Amino acid sequence: MLNKPVLVESLVVFAIVLSVHGVVWDRFSWCALALALQAFYVQFKWDRLLQAGGAVFQFRGAANSGLLPASMVIPLLGIVMKERCRAAGIVYFERFGVVVASTGMLLALFLSVLAVGITKPVPTNTCILTGMAGSVIVYTMKHSLAVSEVIEVLEVLLIFVYLSMILLYLLPRCFTPGEALLVLGGVSFVLNQLIKRSLNVVEGKGDPIDFFLLVAVVGVVLLGLFFTVLFSFMDSGTWISSMFFHMMTAVLGLGVIMPWLYRLIQRNPLLWLLQFLFQTETRLYLLVYWTLLAASACGVVFYQNAKRSSESKKHQASTITRKYFHFIVVATYVPGLIYDRQLLYVAAVLCLAVFIFLEYVRYFRIKPFGQTLRHLLSLFLDERDSGPLILTHIYLLLGMSLPVWLFPRSCAPKGTLSGAGALVPYSGVLAVGVGDTIASVFGSAMGEIKWPGTKKTFEGTMTAIFAQIIAVALILIFDSSVNLNSSYAWILASVSLVSLLEAYTTQIDNLLLPLYLQIMFM
Repeated sequence: MLNKPVLVESLVVFAIVLSVHGVVWDRFSWCALALALQAFYVQFKWDRLLQAGGAVFQFRGAANSGLLPASMVIPLLGIVMKERCRAAGIVYFERFGVVVASTGMLLALFLSVLAVGITKPVPTNTCILTGMAGSVIVYTMKHSLAVSEVIEVLEVLLIFVYLSMILLYLLPRCFTPGEALLVLGGVSFVLNQLIKRSLNVVEGKGDPIDFFLLVAVVGVVLLGLFFTVLFSFMDSGTWISSMFFHMMTAVLGLGVIMPWLYRLIQRNPLLWLLQFLFQTETRLYLLVYWTLLAASACGVVFYQNAKRSSESKKHQASTITRKYFHFIVVATYVPGLIYDRQLLYVAAVLCLAVFIFLEYVRYFRIKPFGQTLRHLLSLFLDERDSGPLILTHIYLLLGMSLPVWLFPRSCAPKGTLSGAGALVPYSGVLAVGVGDTIASVFGSAMGEIKWPGTKKTFEGTMTAIFAQIIAVALILIFDSSVNLNSSYAWILASVSLVSLLEAYTTQIDNLLLPLYLQIMFM
């Protein structure tokens, strides 16, 4: 039997899918509904495989497969992007949205077929349903995509298959199947886009900050794969290995990543970055302010570790303590969104690269800071960090940054969308920085009525919705570029659905909630 939290989570996702397609109905709507229906049934198979230990790889425990909520994110993002860009008359990005939607559907279908294929005995009814959904999706793609676009979709699928086999083997218990679909699907798409744009460089075409994001993501992933293979043959904790790690990082950075970025932006990347960061006085003030916030975050880490006595080595930081970082991130992102979104875009990319690099240092125990990072961060672990990597802080950064990175700037006149779409860049701030934080703090402190089958409370969810509405009002006051055009009912419905999803999902909410709120706002 499907347990009650999974059922409610699925109903919320279906409500979001129907809400989107109630506004945007085209041939892809049939595909999305067919995909959602078959993903709902295949979730049974994945959950049984995880409980019985019959999955091919080791996935994160204490969570369901998350196949349905994860399967719908990329297709819905592509569909709403397509509609926004079609309304703006930007044909190139309208076709890009079609490719994104088609790619997301094919990746989700592949994961479903994999679950059905390894289930014994073979579930006949689920196979028929998956086959019907696959037929609808393939038929629609055949009549919607050009040959070059079909090739692009298949390239992403091929990269996803190989990345999944490698990373899920090397990193056991780090992802659920749904989280693997989102993370590895996103990395696969970014890698394919970087290869495509590198082979078709046109001078003066393309925004350098977009290239910066693509190269940074692919660079840190390739760096991790290289050192994972290397340190499987040698001890990574010695001084010789650590010196080799730092030397090869410099070689790969200066010898591969920098020339790659130079080819794309047609100028010296370091000089471009310095010129970009210090271009205006406002940017200088923001950088100083963000540096102070980063120092305060480090201060929280050191202070909490200093409080840990020798008698309480197994002591873990409380939920409220961990939410300090959510408050700091909100204080970081809101001024950037109001005063300089391009600077925030680039700063978030740099921060992501630094976070992942420090995680490599911690994971491989690279001297002189590897063991120290292991000790400092162990205090903030929770049940979601059951694998060899600590990813919750990276997911927090991604949840806040993805709405900024995925905002369709080319399809937004004067840099902003109309109606609820104006809040798209704030999706991470609202869903994670305000909603999730307030729900956790008030729910753990004052909550008494629990949602059936979960540890989350009714009071926490209601307080989170109320706090996000107040945050929207404050955004209207302080950000003059936001004009909601009386779309308040849609905003309230969007915030309520995503808050209810937060109460019932066992997936990484820092990653999932901002994406769904962005889809609803777009």
